[in-house]
Amino acid sequence: MELLRDVHVGLPPPSRGPARLALLSGHYLYYHYGCDGLDDRGWGCGYRTLQTLCSWPEGQPAGVPGLAAVQAALEDMGDKPPGFRGSRDWIGCVEASLCLAHFGGPQGRLCHVPRGAGLHGELQKLYSHFAGGGGPVMVGGDADARSKALLGICIGSGTEDYVLVLDPHYWGAPKSPSELQAAGWVGWQEVSAAFDPNSFYNLCLTSLSSQQQQHTLD
Repeated sequence: MELLRDVHVGLPPPSRGPARLALLSGHYLYYHYGCDGLDDRGWGCGYRTLQTLCSWPEGQPAGVPGLAAVQAALEDMGDKPPGFRGSRDWIGCVEASLCLAHFGGPQGRLCHVPRGAGLHGELQKLYSHFAGGGGPVMVGGDADARSKALLGICIGSGTEDYVLVLDPHYWGAPKSPSELQAAGWVGWQEVSAAFDPNSFYNLCLTSLSSQQQQHTLD
């Protein structure tokens, strides 16, 4: 199956009034359930979000690890016990940050938010991340354990704040970004609706090291 690139492009901004909007820089591929022929429904969303992070900033599949390679790496580095290979065990942002370093992907910086309601206090950090050239942000929690990626943020003048969410739980073969946008697999969501106020969340913010930035320029 051919992976789609930059599937958020073409979405209108969510706020009609004055707002500060920032989107990720670079390009990415949309990895989702079953996109490589493996049926990982119910357990693979964290792996798919990690793959999307690994495809940034070139938007190419080169260097993006498969699910088996991710499990082998986590077991070999001692983060997971023997027998993790071949399992259907989930992974989250902590494992993703380890794999980004292991596979030579972008840098992953972790941020812990004790309760989803506290994400309103992280909006400026997210805005600075995207405005400063940052890449996709992986998000995962406990009560809300569904992994997703953030691609941008829109801070309104009042209480309306939005995040641009990429959902890896799609199953099938999407024909175009517009199909995914129409079905809500990528789109703007109000912060209060996108996050469970009673769940903790980990964020993994991707960026390029100075060496990686120089390589990209070369």
